[in-house]
Amino acid sequence: MENEMKKTLNGAITALGLILLCSAASAQEPIKLGVLEDQSGDFAAATIGKVHGIQLATEEINAAGGIAGRPLDLVIYDTQSDNTRYQEFMRRVLQRDKVDAVFAGFSSASREAYRPIVNQFDALAFYNNQYEGGVCDANMIVTGAVPEQQFSTLLPYMMETYGKKVYTIAADYNFGQISAEWVRNIVKEHGGEMVGEEFIPLGVSQFSQTIQNIQAAKPDFVVTLLVGTAQASYYEQAAAANVNKPMASSVNVGQGYEHKRFKPPSLANMYATVNWIEEVDNPQSKAFVERWHKKFPDEPYINQEAENSYLAVYLYKQMIERAKGSTKKDDLRKVIAEGDVCYDAPEGKVCLDPKSQHMSHTIYLAKVNDDHSISFPKVWNDIKPYWLGDAGCDLTKNDPSAQYTPSNPPPAAK
Repeated sequence: MENEMKKTLNGAITALGLILLCSAASAQEPIKLGVLEDQSGDFAAATIGKVHGIQLATEEINAAGGIAGRPLDLVIYDTQSDNTRYQEFMRRVLQRDKVDAVFAGFSSASREAYRPIVNQFDALAFYNNQYEGGVCDANMIVTGAVPEQQFSTLLPYMMETYGKKVYTIAADYNFGQISAEWVRNIVKEHGGEMVGEEFIPLGVSQFSQTIQNIQAAKPDFVVTLLVGTAQASYYEQAAAANVNKPMASSVNVGQGYEHKRFKPPSLANMYATVNWIEEVDNPQSKAFVERWHKKFPDEPYINQEAENSYLAVYLYKQMIERAKGSTKKDDLRKVIAEGDVCYDAPEGKVCLDPKSQHMSHTIYLAKVNDDHSISFPKVWNDIKPYWLGDAGCDLTKNDPSAQYTPSNPPPAAK
């Protein structure tokens, strides 16, 4: 009888030991992040920093013990500035690699190429880019700035400073088309006049006709929504042709750091609204820049999308910890719905809006001077991503998984 009791007790201890061992192994299982970004092709100059931002945050988090005791593991693919690659790799990371979340996409075309696949797998994706706004989708978290943060600050300043005649040149795809609609609406609301608008196909690098059109229209300033290496050719050609018009942009400087890449003064008198760039002068920004260049000493510049990608990893960390270690999308969205997922980023405090799953931002007005140094004439603190929520998007109540525009807003929330 005594021997039987010992056998039973030993068996129970062995089983408990196995359970504890399995629990310990499970606790150390990595949290896998898919990273799909353009490390080659037309957009590479603007997006390599996004990969590095994720790598830096991951290294810091893992050094501090991971997330809920689990290390982060990155699964990185080069999408080569090719939308079909985004679709191919999105299926791969969700179906084969079985990542917990995906950080993906530079252009709006690439985001819209992969978004149906994210929805098909009911996965969670972070889009860490400024864009034309309007995506109301519970499977997406957007950490970049949107038009009500960039254009609603930039355009009134430019019209008050330089005049109300505006000419827009924009990349000819969904980003440029929808952004130009925002520009038209805001210029009209403030009593301005559009004296010209052109949409330039990606890959175009010759701008002689566009320059002649701008000179003939005589605008007070030019809104430039040009994207990629080829379209950036405009600036040196415009300078050579003595266009000499102030420029305003939501993408230049903050993404392609043209003020560093081109010879002064080709980008002089460019004004861009950014939520962060390397020149931002505050203690947390300086510390971030120092850590970055220590890890990536050959990096030519840290752009705003790099910071958006860095802070996104820390937001994800906070959401998992508050969800008691769960990486399930529904558990994380319950945390978001509480309305206080915030992070002290290099730009300042940012918070995630539960209705739209977009971020509040500090918006810096960056001016490029004649020598291509940067000054900041104005700073707007804590600008909420209000348009989608005010227009009717409320992801705490329903999920349309759609993109809206000023001329096609979401239906009013019920």
